[in-house]
Amino acid sequence: MEFIWILFAFVCGLAVKLANLPPLIGFLFAGFLLNYLGIQPSNILESLANIGITLMLFSIGLKLHVKDLLKREVWASTLSHMGIWTILFSALALLIGVLSLPFFGTLDLKTAALIGFGLSFSSTVCVMKLLEESGELKTRHGQLALGILVMQDIVAVVFLVAATGKIPSIWALSLFALLLVRPLINKILDQAGHGEMLPLTGLFLALGGYQLFDLVGVKGDLGALIAGILLASHGKASEMNKSLMNFKDLFLIGFFLSIGFTALPDLAMIGMSLIITLVLLIKFALFFGLLTKLKLRARTSFLSSLILSNYSEFGLIVVSLSVANGWLAKEWLVILALAVSFSFVITSILYRQSHRLYQTNKDTIRRYESSGCLPEDIFSQPQDARILVVGLGRVGRGAFESLKNLVGNGVAGMDADRNRIKKMQDNNDNVFYGDGEDADLWERLDTSNIQLIMLALPIAEDSTNIAIQLRKANYQGQIAAIARYQDEREELLSAGIDNVFNFYTEAGTGFAEESLALIQ
Repeated sequence: MEFIWILFAFVCGLAVKLANLPPLIGFLFAGFLLNYLGIQPSNILESLANIGITLMLFSIGLKLHVKDLLKREVWASTLSHMGIWTILFSALALLIGVLSLPFFGTLDLKTAALIGFGLSFSSTVCVMKLLEESGELKTRHGQLALGILVMQDIVAVVFLVAATGKIPSIWALSLFALLLVRPLINKILDQAGHGEMLPLTGLFLALGGYQLFDLVGVKGDLGALIAGILLASHGKASEMNKSLMNFKDLFLIGFFLSIGFTALPDLAMIGMSLIITLVLLIKFALFFGLLTKLKLRARTSFLSSLILSNYSEFGLIVVSLSVANGWLAKEWLVILALAVSFSFVITSILYRQSHRLYQTNKDTIRRYESSGCLPEDIFSQPQDARILVVGLGRVGRGAFESLKNLVGNGVAGMDADRNRIKKMQDNNDNVFYGDGEDADLWERLDTSNIQLIMLALPIAEDSTNIAIQLRKANYQGQIAAIARYQDEREELLSAGIDNVFNFYTEAGTGFAEESLALIQ
């Protein structure tokens, strides 16, 4: 039985990937196809899905800083959006009911509000997958979307407590003692090394956090998130996240398959779910309007709104509770499962074109930008730099350090990870915060004295987009980039990049040359 799930997931995922779409769309389709063929899920699939979500929330925690949740643009936008959206959707659902469309006619104000509340959440799974695949998790809009998702999770915990009447145990107060054992957890992580014990330690802490919170009557997913947050400042947090990435992605396939097993729809259900999917336009407009009013830049607001404009699997939980209590007909579970699936597909397709969409419509989008931006969104201008390194990960940081020894402050560095930039600035490095794919940045940045820009980015498509934006911004200097594979190298060269360094091949060459010097 397990092989059949893997077979369908593989075939559908590969077919969708060949069409240049995210594989998760294929996994969703595989679930519905398996359900249609009468193949029933087992407890194993549900367990895989649960582990995948738990690991994903733990990974979110590893990248999250609590102070980010206290920013006004995070908590104010989340709570305002959920409240306004619930009211708007309730009114729209009751209006559709007046038109005697199927299933909507039976809704009253209470049930319409419940469905609206469930649909106010955005999918943590979908958003995280897209941000990771595009390498934008540490960008300004990525961190903003992440903060909003965590705030939504907190609201979800409060709702489940109120709806189920399940009050946390008095022992839940003892969870605050986790702050005291944090040094011990850090020591355990120090001793885990860099091999197979590191991902095993991550699995232990993620699942342990889940079980601990669940044991005292608190949502277990929140425990996995908190466990990750406790380790976010540890030096190995990033390494642990990378070691868990493949495990998490594999388990999440179970989650996407399980959505298809929710139920089989008829034409009326499909029609109603498509109507609900169209309402995503309102969700996007509401996010965009609120974020710009909170003085976020138009580009940040646009990208964050676009990736958050989907429906969450939590909506299915809200409807399941409503069906169990007799408030809603069971058909609504199928309708919402379809709407969630459709929203995943739409977000996955549109977000891959997000930077191109902004570039094409930036003049229109900028009209909604507030006159004064937040202080952290103001661009810094590198001083006296002739060389700019974009991307300060392992390869970029190594290049920056080497050039600093050669030309001093003649080299500057730029990265979209604000915490990384702060640490390097504390070390008196000539670096500044910036998102390389931000078209506004290159238009406002004075690059007339910069002779060379080095793109040390892990995703070739990002380097291609930046090169195009640089030429449009009339940058006249040289551009160099890195590539992992030969086909990527050819792509980058055809995009107008002057030199492409294949770091797998060239690292081996450099290693051989320097080692040979030892015996000559």
